[in-house]
Amino acid sequence: GVAEVSGWGGYVKQYEIALDNDKLNSLGLTIPEIYEALQKNNENTGGSYIEQQSNAYFIRGLGQVQNLDDIRKIVVKNIRGSPILIRDIATVQFGSATRYGAVTRNGEGEVVAGVTLMLKGENFSQVIQNVKDRMVQIKKSLPEGVIIEPFIDRTELVGRAIGTVERNLLEGALIVVFVLVLLLGNLRAGLVVASVIPLAMLFAFSMMRLFGVSGNLMSLGAIDFGLIVDGAVIIVESVVHHITTGSYKQKGVEKLTTAEMDVEVRGSASKLMKSAAFGQIIILIVYLPLLSLVGIEGKMFHPMA
Repeated sequence: GVAEVSGWGGYVKQYEIALDNDKLNSLGLTIPEIYEALQKNNENTGGSYIEQQSNAYFIRGLGQVQNLDDIRKIVVKNIRGSPILIRDIATVQFGSATRYGAVTRNGEGEVVAGVTLMLKGENFSQVIQNVKDRMVQIKKSLPEGVIIEPFIDRTELVGRAIGTVERNLLEGALIVVFVLVLLLGNLRAGLVVASVIPLAMLFAFSMMRLFGVSGNLMSLGAIDFGLIVDGAVIIVESVVHHITTGSYKQKGVEKLTTAEMDVEVRGSASKLMKSAAFGQIIILIVYLPLLSLVGIEGKMFHPMA
């Protein structure tokens, strides 16, 4: 699940070949000849395959250098039957690439920093756990005095985001039930509206998965519980009001049958359905301009929209 590990600081190890100009001139060698010899003697080649009965054996030539001695023994040119090796005209040693910056930790000295980049669409929890397991194995082979110390762990950040969503779910449901019971005096009406919250969340998460929207801070923060229950509050309040002050009471009917109750609820809800739907559409239109953003702003706010 890891795309790459980007590193900063430290030294990039490389092989260095310091040529002796006096020896090059005395032997009549040029730098392009050195480049050509190094290139031809540091590559792997293929050699087709050999068939033996029902088996096919592929032939490969492994010619890449493995250490400093391999470079020193590379033949540059034959002069009067005598091979001229790299070690005859140059000094071979380990070096480091040109540095363009450094990383410090708390101003106490240089360190090497690395950032693990996750593949798009992977499970962040599983990827982070795999990275931690791999780090445990790497620590066993580190040189003495070298340690790996994580400085940013996204697990904690994402855990807090998920915890915020869970807390908002619970608090939103309790507040909705309390307010509706307080204002309408009907516990069942409050429970009906509260049930809209998990159902709306389930629908939202299903659409996010369908359209490939990741569950980040922006997308989760956009799921506002006040907007989720807005339409349900209007319709349920209308139904309760209609049943409480219904025309059937004028006829002396104290209690409705189940079928009659369904008719009353359906009729009351249908009167406000268009208004509630129009209100939700207005809320959706507000987010449409965010979809026109491009660049970094677009990447940040597209999940929210």
